Amino acid sequence: MNLILQGLNPDPHTLNRIAALTHAAHIVALNENAVRCEGFSYTSELRALVEAEAYAAQLDATFIEGGRSLADFRLVAMDMDSTLITIECIDEIADMQGLKPQVAEITEAAMRGEIEFRESLIRRVALLKGLDASALQKVYDERLQLSLGAQKMLYAVQLAGLKTLLVSGGFTYFTDRMKTRLGLDYTHSNVLEIENGKLTGKVIGGIVDADEKQLTVERVCIEMGIEPAQAIVMGDGANDLKMMHIAGMSVAFRAKPVVRAQASVALNFVGLDGILNLFA
Repeated sequence: MNLILQGLNPDPHTLNRIAALTHAAHIVALNENAVRCEGFSYTSELRALVEAEAYAAQLDATFIEGGRSLADFRLVAMDMDSTLITIECIDEIADMQGLKPQVAEITEAAMRGEIEFRESLIRRVALLKGLDASALQKVYDERLQLSLGAQKMLYAVQLAGLKTLLVSGGFTYFTDRMKTRLGLDYTHSNVLEIENGKLTGKVIGGIVDADEKQLTVERVCIEMGIEPAQAIVMGDGANDLKMMHIAGMSVAFRAKPVVRAQASVALNFVGLDGILNLFA
């Protein structure tokens, strides 16, 4: 077992202090923001101590088997809202209606796992009834931004030959544009109903909830002829947990506590490109 410690412009002394807690035989500087500790006795007590100290210092600590590489994987599957991108699209659409606080409250409760996702989406979309569809383009143009490190991460995994899947409880209006913009291989999300240039407050077809996200990852793996164990799955909310559980590596990115606790990797402070240091 190795330990990867990394942060955004971390203090070198803090990195070394926390690394020293492992009494590792070797501490390797991966770059100016990350170190790898090798050759130490792993215990659950050590893990708890290191993770607590690292979190307090705004560092990410990942315990991972030595020798892992991107070549172990064939697919990267990502949630979109608050994972690949910085916003929750539905909250920003609602802002155009002056309803962001009401919708965001439901979104947060769903991401924490307090409300079933399907119910939460139906409730939130209903609040958008009557909104001019041009609001979608405005959100895309003015508010949608990639998460920190997303472009670098995608470039690296695509260069390594991995396929990419964007599976979202959000909307095709945005996932279709992200697919083209980023050269993604697969996308799956919800379809907003639009009539006469306005949102009807309904979704067309089935809803991409936690079960559908898991099924989508499984379908893509079957199509690729691989096992889910060869997939890296990234998410931030409770509706991502089912697809994360079947993956060979699950990454909780700036995630809710319930998701961080169940993921194999938690990136709380660094960007999405932080996964690359796990394979350095």
